[in-house]
Amino acid sequence: MPRSARLKSSTGIYHIINRGANRQEIFHDDDDKIKFLDTLKRYKIRTAMKVYAWCLMGNHVHLLVKESNEEISLVMKKIGVSYASYYNWKYHTTGHLVQDRFKSENVETHEYLITVTRYIHQNPVKAGIVTSPEKWKWSSCLGYYGESVYPTDLLECNYILHMFSPNWSIAQSRFKEFNELQNTDKCLEDYDDIRRRLTDDEARIEIKKCLGSYEIPQVKSLPSEQRNQILRKVKKIEGLSLRQAARILGVSPNLLFKV
Repeated sequence: MPRSARLKSSTGIYHIINRGANRQEIFHDDDDKIKFLDTLKRYKIRTAMKVYAWCLMGNHVHLLVKESNEEISLVMKKIGVSYASYYNWKYHTTGHLVQDRFKSENVETHEYLITVTRYIHQNPVKAGIVTSPEKWKWSSCLGYYGESVYPTDLLECNYILHMFSPNWSIAQSRFKEFNELQNTDKCLEDYDDIRRRLTDDEARIEIKKCLGSYEIPQVKSLPSEQRNQILRKVKKIEGLSLRQAARILGVSPNLLFKV
């Protein structure tokens, strides 16, 4: 069945979620996140799109953007291809990195615009990674609080802040209060779809369920066919990062990326 065309937003504003293919992690260290943000900024400059919010998680990205000179589908494709080229070069991998078709929703009203902004900033809180939005440095939250975020000149927060007050300091204070309110916002995906990261102790318990009669220290010494079969099962554990699994099992992260 052919894919349906995306509905155009009358405002040009979209909330976008781009996930790793098969929910795989797409960011393994800070350099990866920096590279993605640099790529996003490069295409912002090239296309004159506006970036109102972002949040980088382990296996997905939230963006709140307004398209300009190019349709957002084309821009996202270029960003994805550019970042995937870097990723495959760095980790010596091949194949698809992100899902073929990113998820998006139109943002048509001011009320929903600020709701989506809060939803994006609270993503790490709902995932159980941090206790408050400003503690996650890989989102645009701190930029709205008047602090610096990387990279400079990527975030355009004036438009949204002005909805809270024409006075800059009052707007920041009101936005912060709104941004940190407990809520039941559901934007594009349910929170049930966001998995909490496992602790190492929890991860070991889940990994052991995949090993059968083997112990964790034995896995790295198994014949490659048996070992890889186990690793493929381990990769499917919800809330387990590949680097975390590699550390616990004593294998190379690249091995886990490839199997």
